Amino acid sequence: MLDYSIRAMDDINTLRRILKENHVIAVVGLSAEWHRPSYFAAKYMQEHGYRVIPVNPKYESVLGEKCYKRLRDIPEKVDIVDVFRKTQDVMPIAEEAIAIGAKVLWQQLGVRNEEAAAKARAAGLETVLDRCVKIEHGRLFGGLNWVGVNTRVLSAKRPRWLAY
Repeated sequence: MLDYSIRAMDDINTLRRILKENHVIAVVGLSAEWHRPSYFAAKYMQEHGYRVIPVNPKYESVLGEKCYKRLRDIPEKVDIVDVFRKTQDVMPIAEEAIAIGAKVLWQQLGVRNEEAAAKARAAGLETVLDRCVKIEHGRLFGGLNWVGVNTRVLSAKRPRWLAY
């Protein structure tokens, strides 16, 4: 059973506030490959006014931004640490997020390390688990039609013509 403190970070008002107040996102595990979910989400957030800082030792730069090997190497203040890594890899990232004074530890879809989240919360960070920043931003701020999400296959509106 989930602890209420974990579920509390999933409410709409909290997610909206986090995305409205925090504009510097360090994306841990950001790929330079355009078809990867991390690239797509980071590009979306860049296009919507967020400062995206790539964290991946594999690259020199991603999306026109200098890429850092680890969170501690970033020379500026980070608001959100967005984790695109396996669940078992999150604890050291959470510890680095705490060390650099980040405000939020955000674990992407499919990533749910509750122990790391508890440690981050105990250190004063807000935590979000198993959610995508791009999807939440689009859902809460009206960007779900950006680059292919609105396929117009499903709609609440009655079509003016029949498909057959």
